[in-house]
Amino acid sequence: MTYPFISKLRVIESSAFIAAPLAGLTLAQYGADVIRIDNIGGGIDYGRMPRMPHPQGRGRSLYWTSLNKGKRSIAIDLRRPEGRELIQALVTAPGEDAGVLLTNIGTPWLSHELLEQRRHDVITCTIQGNGDGSTAVDYTVNCATGYPAVTGGGSVEHPVNHVLPAWDIACAYQAAFAVLAAVNHRRITGAGSELKLALADIAFSALSHLGVLSEAELLQQERPSIGNHLYGAFGRDFATKDSQRVMVVAISAGQWKALIRCCDIADAIASLQDKTGLDFSDEAQRFEARDKIAALIEPWFAERPFTEVKIALEENKVCWGQYQTVTELLANDPRASLTNPVFERAVTPGIGEHMSAGAAVRAPALPREPMKSAPYLGTHTDEVLSGLLGLDSGAIGRLHDARIVAGPEQDPTFA
Repeated sequence: MTYPFISKLRVIESSAFIAAPLAGLTLAQYGADVIRIDNIGGGIDYGRMPRMPHPQGRGRSLYWTSLNKGKRSIAIDLRRPEGRELIQALVTAPGEDAGVLLTNIGTPWLSHELLEQRRHDVITCTIQGNGDGSTAVDYTVNCATGYPAVTGGGSVEHPVNHVLPAWDIACAYQAAFAVLAAVNHRRITGAGSELKLALADIAFSALSHLGVLSEAELLQQERPSIGNHLYGAFGRDFATKDSQRVMVVAISAGQWKALIRCCDIADAIASLQDKTGLDFSDEAQRFEARDKIAALIEPWFAERPFTEVKIALEENKVCWGQYQTVTELLANDPRASLTNPVFERAVTPGIGEHMSAGAAVRAPALPREPMKSAPYLGTHTDEVLSGLLGLDSGAIGRLHDARIVAGPEQDPTFA
């Protein structure tokens, strides 16, 4: 589902993997016309796992189609000068809300300086690995953040990587925001912008925003590796009698009181405070005594089945969550179902019918349009060349004959 926040904005996207495609998807979800350019036959991420099974090939990528829904697709031979000229023309085509490029490819023929010669107010947003232009991906950046040494009981000698590409995701949303800021700047001043976002800068600036860099610099200390405990307050996972696991968190005073009330341990907590000399109304002191507090809470969960635990936690307004698989999430959790207006049923060519998320912001007063599914490569080649560049059918036909452009695919398989 999309919102009409930026319905006139046109963005040309030349990208791969996560950060840049997700930035384009985000812009599309809020109404932008995002036109994705791919090489004929698909780029380096077009067949990434997971893929739908297909008897004649590898099948269509769920990864690619999920990141590229809501966009238009054109297929061009990016290796040939004629194809590159078409892309440059599309990026710099006239229009008050056009002239925007989103990319992480970093090719010289899409440089800001070159495009600026064709349109003085062009906006380019380039996502990089490192700020010096050298290669990096989420996992090669994350290993330098220090988090693998403290994740899940990890250490410097035995680091534990988390599987969520957090820096790609954060970078994508920063890029979408930066594009809109540059568009607004152009409307006010008439000037274009060259935007560069490095994945490493996103990660390391987040460490600064969260106080992690200052902690190392000013306090000369590293975060401890504490397993599933919550850093700086009380929070941990517990097992129920029937081997379900839940996470409980008590950061605020209200959350702490709710947890004590639910587990009926007020007297035990008071006794523990007396023995330790700590004041558990302070979250930092709760963190200091986390193991002793957990020992008081653990039996309460271990003696009860999950259904009973769930009722008690909810009645006492404890902040908690249940550990579950994605399959269980889809089957049992209303937050990931059609009862949540964020989700809808979609039909993607080559994939079939499935649940799909639209824009996550809820704005009841605004109209909300169904999200278009990811197209086959080249589905919109002819309409884009005609509508944006004014090419007639003869000119477009000659481009097809010369195999400079292609599409749409009829069968999304890979021999």
